[in-house]
Amino acid sequence: MASILRQIVAGPRSPHPETGLDLCYVTDNIIATSGPSSTYPKRAYRNPTDVLVKFLDEKHGTNWSIWEFRAEGTGYPDSEVYGRIRHYPWPDHHPPPFALIPNIMASMRDWLKGPDVPKERVVVVHCKAGKGRSGSVACSYLISEEGWSKDEALSRFTLRRMRSGFGEGVSIPSQLRWIGYVDRWTKHRKIYVERQVEVLEVHVWGLREGVKVGVNGYVDEGRTIKSFHTFKTKERLLIDSTSPTDSFPAGLPVSNEEKMLPDLEQAPNSDQKSQATRTDSSLNPSASPTTSQTSNSESGGSAVIFRPSSRIILPSNDIDIDFERRNKAAYGWAMVTSVAHVWFNTFFEGRGPENHGDAITSGVFEIEWDAMDGIRGSPRKGIRALDRLAVVWRALVDNDSLGRGSSQVIVEPHVGDPVPETHAADWKGLHPGIGSALGKNLGLRAASPASANISKASSLASIRSAKMEDDPALGVRSHGPNGEEHIPRVTDDVGRSTVTTSEPVLRNATNSTVGIPAAQRLQQVAQDGLTVGDSSHTSGITSSLQKLNTADLSDERSRTGITSNVKNLNTADLSDERSRTEGARA
Repeated sequence: MASILRQIVAGPRSPHPETGLDLCYVTDNIIATSGPSSTYPKRAYRNPTDVLVKFLDEKHGTNWSIWEFRAEGTGYPDSEVYGRIRHYPWPDHHPPPFALIPNIMASMRDWLKGPDVPKERVVVVHCKAGKGRSGSVACSYLISEEGWSKDEALSRFTLRRMRSGFGEGVSIPSQLRWIGYVDRWTKHRKIYVERQVEVLEVHVWGLREGVKVGVNGYVDEGRTIKSFHTFKTKERLLIDSTSPTDSFPAGLPVSNEEKMLPDLEQAPNSDQKSQATRTDSSLNPSASPTTSQTSNSESGGSAVIFRPSSRIILPSNDIDIDFERRNKAAYGWAMVTSVAHVWFNTFFEGRGPENHGDAITSGVFEIEWDAMDGIRGSPRKGIRALDRLAVVWRALVDNDSLGRGSSQVIVEPHVGDPVPETHAADWKGLHPGIGSALGKNLGLRAASPASANISKASSLASIRSAKMEDDPALGVRSHGPNGEEHIPRVTDDVGRSTVTTSEPVLRNATNSTVGIPAAQRLQQVAQDGLTVGDSSHTSGITSSLQKLNTADLSDERSRTGITSNVKNLNTADLSDERSRTEGARA
């Protein structure tokens, strides 16, 4: 039974020829594996820890050691792997805090290439699926310590880890961006300077209604993603609401890695006009058209500048900007139709490696909607929420009265020097390190009263509803040290795992309505969120309820008929907006 469960979870991955374990040899001395588990029920469908340890003992004796990256917990105590493990955890579907990279690379190098070490040593890297986080570290090691090019490292990991036709081994855009950072770091003396960074403004082209914009960063040595700010309505400056392609006036700054903001000494909450008309016109959308909208994108949108009312200061160069679009639904629920986010590092965006560690202290990071990270590491983001993003940032390099602005030079430890290690997450998963950009999905959620001050949501005329496959290990395969192929464990029709999301059952509107006057009931309905904006289907529901005047009805039969009519208005089990509209009209 346990073997069958592992086959179902593994999907298109093929087992190791000797043990059936989900692992592969990226090179002769780098093994990538999905996260093992020592407790039920997980060990019934994941790599059992004792079986993995037995395989490593038989193949490599004492010449193996584990590097794990799971902020959600390893799933086993260190004692079950003889304490032969290094911990550098960070949350799933995200790039690592770059300050971890020098220590991870040095510790792996010392294990494999230190003085008087056996040539037969191997490192075993694992996260949850042995794909995104593990692939990022494996590729980074090949680039920084083995002299591989970025393309060579990525191609090798894909070749050894993925089955043909299932995409790239490392596929999340922000993780790929980080591997590019590692390549630049390696080519320029491996110097990294950690700095505190202030987010001054967030510029958005083609912003649709109901989009929440947040600024996140790493804390707790990278184990946790913290939300540092969520923009409120009063912090939003609307430039143009007619077109997403020619919204901003000429005069906004731009950067990627080449162009930097010339002067950002002005306070973030100073005069709006002076900040909205800066001299560099390279971000003018009329000069640089945005990516054409896809078929499911909504036409229109606004050009918006988000300027925080209080300073947003992050403790490191790593910055995450995340977006979530909500549309109000009935009975206090909200429909999430878009989820996206993007990570970038201001030391590299400020050309720190190329300037021998002296990175430019201010700039603008720019990215298109299509290039952002999607839901749980997938390319899916839902309905388009915006067209383009530009983040205006400034590094704090001088200490102020509060001690902010200090920087730290981080270099890769030399061979023989002690290498710091971060604290492990609780192996039972009691401290998952989940941040605001992790674990989001499309669908219904309970609406929060505080969200009214965050964004103005509006109902869409139609919402596409689709089941999505959320398996982060989709397409992953296993093989032996020589890269030999094996027969797939199961076919796609049988083994491909899917995540079926069930909509929550809405509160029955009739439980407390019998005998209540119509005016009072309509007031309750409005408070519950049925009358939303200009939504045609909710207006239809309200109109239907207005006709159900119970004030003059005196017998139980009439009230029973009204209750039956109101029950017909329950839209919780309807699968798409068209069905909800027809139900409301009925």
